[in-house]
Amino acid sequence: MGATEREKMLAGELYRASDRQLVALRERARALFGLYNATGADETARRQALLGELFGKVGPTAEIEPPFFCDYGSQIEAGDRLYLNTGCVILDCCPVRLGENVLCGPNVHIYTATHPTDPRLRWEGYECALPVEIGDNVWLGGGAIVCPGVTIGSNAVIGAGSVVVKNIPANVVAVGNPCRVVRQLDSEPP
Repeated sequence: MGATEREKMLAGELYRASDRQLVALRERARALFGLYNATGADETARRQALLGELFGKVGPTAEIEPPFFCDYGSQIEAGDRLYLNTGCVILDCCPVRLGENVLCGPNVHIYTATHPTDPRLRWEGYECALPVEIGDNVWLGGGAIVCPGVTIGSNAVIGAGSVVVKNIPANVVAVGNPCRVVRQLDSEPP
């Protein structure tokens, strides 16, 4: 028996997102982030419980300003002190690992989802995905987009509106479209 579409998706292989299991998992995520997005700022315990149910792993002090959107949620692993400002989107068809103390401005988008360049494969309904990893103490400015397969090193700062298409090393400031390193950082956090 061959691999399931979910197994193919997580392995970075071509898969069909229309698979019943994947559709059901996305519907589950929509229901959970819908409940989350309907919570009030004073419902901290409920928000934490919903994030714990939605994410594969999440630190105890993660804070996400609604609205928030994702594909599955279960492929997202977030360390403690995560902060996502309003309007963030994570397309987690493959694992998304967010380190400790990751800060995201409004409308930051993190994508693992991609499509084959061969138009015949797209026509046949195939998709693919590549994991994203963001280190500790990273700050992503508002409107930044992190593309599939990218790793951002610890302590990096990504400028607002940047489109990150290649790996970014630790301890740098990087900006632009495409995002590029503009300077080294002199110090690391305590």
